[in-house]
Amino acid sequence: MEILDAILNVDPNYIIIGLLAFFFTLEQLLDNPFSFKKRGIHLLQNILFQIVFFAINLFFISILVYCIEWLNSHEIGLLFLFDIPFWIKLILSVMLFDFATYWLHRASHKVPLLWRLHRVHHSDTTMDSSTTFRFHPIELAIIYQGGNIVAAGIFGLDVTALAFYYFIVYIFFFLEHSNLNYPKWLNTTLGLIFVMPDHHRVHHHQEQFYTDSNFADIFIIWDRIFGTFKLIPTAQMNYGLIEFEEEKKQSFLYLMKSPFINIKRK
Repeated sequence: MEILDAILNVDPNYIIIGLLAFFFTLEQLLDNPFSFKKRGIHLLQNILFQIVFFAINLFFISILVYCIEWLNSHEIGLLFLFDIPFWIKLILSVMLFDFATYWLHRASHKVPLLWRLHRVHHSDTTMDSSTTFRFHPIELAIIYQGGNIVAAGIFGLDVTALAFYYFIVYIFFFLEHSNLNYPKWLNTTLGLIFVMPDHHRVHHHQEQFYTDSNFADIFIIWDRIFGTFKLIPTAQMNYGLIEFEEEKKQSFLYLMKSPFINIKRK
């Protein structure tokens, strides 16, 4: 319990900055599966998304916490029906948050309005660790925070579990997006249960057949169970979206306004 308290008492912004510094540095020092240029400009463009998200989330995080604590105080949700030891409940809660996010992520690919926001993340044609930040702030602050509230109401999840979930999921985000060579044996060992970098690279493939797969963030078992798992060799990857290949469409300002532009999916 003391270890958990120590983790959750660390400012999450320090954790995120530390993870970015660690993985971005490794990308500059080690061999990469893909050769990309202008990493400094790319990094700056993606950091701008995180800065805007941080600013607007100061308001939305208060709503999130209030709603979940209200639901908990009224014992709303399935886990309140059972007497479960703390650590088992915490693990189940992380899995259930991931399960809920899996379905919201699938919806983001199928519902046109949600895809307009989510395609900002998939627009990156030169994916690296900083792509972790390339989400439209409205999607993160409203759509996904709203999804967390719904998940808490259905399953009886609390703020502690959500904070621990985000601690874990950001580690996975940086692992999954980083432009690093990872051992292939990960796919046939840990990759049977957890999302590995090669799994998520398929999700960022330019072809929609592959883009609409591997939706999970932590537990790849959701994709395996519900038939959305795909895997192809890293050498066959082609990142991004065809409709965003132009250099001007990779800029922060264009991507921020892109959900409000009618851009046909190719």
